[in-house]
Amino acid sequence: MSLEITGKLIEKLPVQEGTSKAGNSWRKQEFVIETADQYPRKICANLWADKIDMLDQMTVGDTVKMSFDLESRNFNGRWYTDVRAWKLEKAGDANVATAAPTPVATDLPETPTISEFPGDPLTATDDVNDLPF
Repeated sequence: MSLEITGKLIEKLPVQEGTSKAGNSWRKQEFVIETADQYPRKICANLWADKIDMLDQMTVGDTVKMSFDLESRNFNGRWYTDVRAWKLEKAGDANVATAAPTPVATDLPETPTISEFPGDPLTATDDVNDLPF
């Protein structure tokens, strides 16, 4: 499953390093982005190994687009979920649509009044607020 989300980078956490039981070295770095929804959400995601270099190109406050996978695992009867980013890039200005001002037409005729329509059931002498209910 591959997902994508855009948000503002609000925090970079320190790089974590270690060695697995098999003797392989590993590195990961976590970061937090905040969505721009009506109710903003903070999401902590991580990058592994050489993908950490993508985060080095970003600064806190940048709007970023993150492609990620969700992965859950069971450990001692509890489930843990990872948001594992595999692509991180600055969101382009094309994502933020800026609409040009709509031109106002000045040569339109005035709106006719009710009394200008002959044979109209509503005339100036009728009581407009006389509703049947």
